[in-house]
Amino acid sequence: MVARARRLQERVLPHGWLDALRQVSLFGLAYLAYRLVRGIVEGNANEAFNHARDLISLERGMHLFVEPSIQAWASGSHALIVASSWVYLNAQTSVTILALLYVYLRHNRSFYFVRNMFMIAMAIALVGYIVFPTAPPRFFPEWGFIDTVSDLTGMHVNHSSGSMSAMVNMYAAVPSMHVAFALMIAVPLARLSKHRVTRMIWTVYPLVVVFVIISTANHFLTDAFLGACTAAFGAWTAAALARAREAWAFEPAKAHA
Repeated sequence: MVARARRLQERVLPHGWLDALRQVSLFGLAYLAYRLVRGIVEGNANEAFNHARDLISLERGMHLFVEPSIQAWASGSHALIVASSWVYLNAQTSVTILALLYVYLRHNRSFYFVRNMFMIAMAIALVGYIVFPTAPPRFFPEWGFIDTVSDLTGMHVNHSSGSMSAMVNMYAAVPSMHVAFALMIAVPLARLSKHRVTRMIWTVYPLVVVFVIISTANHFLTDAFLGACTAAFGAWTAAALARAREAWAFEPAKAHA
């Protein structure tokens, strides 16, 4: 019975309760610090709006300012816009947490690489929020944008009132961490998936998230691109750490191959 219980624990918790609590605490503290710093560094409203207008001018000059058209098309279907708003609310929390939990429990050797990617990417994002505060598209109704997430939740925020939670930064559009988080869970899970269907689902997931952040008027295409760059730099740095310490590699057993 003792041996059976030990084998069950090894299957459920590969490195025991202490390591599991360590990882949960590390992610919890990192995310709390990320949210607190993101909220404290709210940036100047005028600067944030000017940066957003600069992005609009940049995209218009490159003939890439398609966000109003995408949202207008998505808003033609009530079910689609509600689904997009729901995904926006859950992609960075529920989906990400469940994906990380799955990797830890079922593919533990790969977890520490993914963890390092997240830590590095969140640190980079904070730098972006400090040096380039940017208002999201939903604050520009003159371009036809509407705040679909607030319409869904009923929680409307008046950006001109100056009232803001310590945990919320309304001007943290660059980079889009929805896209960064989506890539940092989708790419590892697509690589680890044994079935074609699940592999395809995770392959298209980041594209779905890009559509969601645009259709809900929470990010510009430029934000999505910079979010992808943030994830890529996080992966590159995590790979450098893995070379320095094999235990942090994506798959340590294959590191020499």
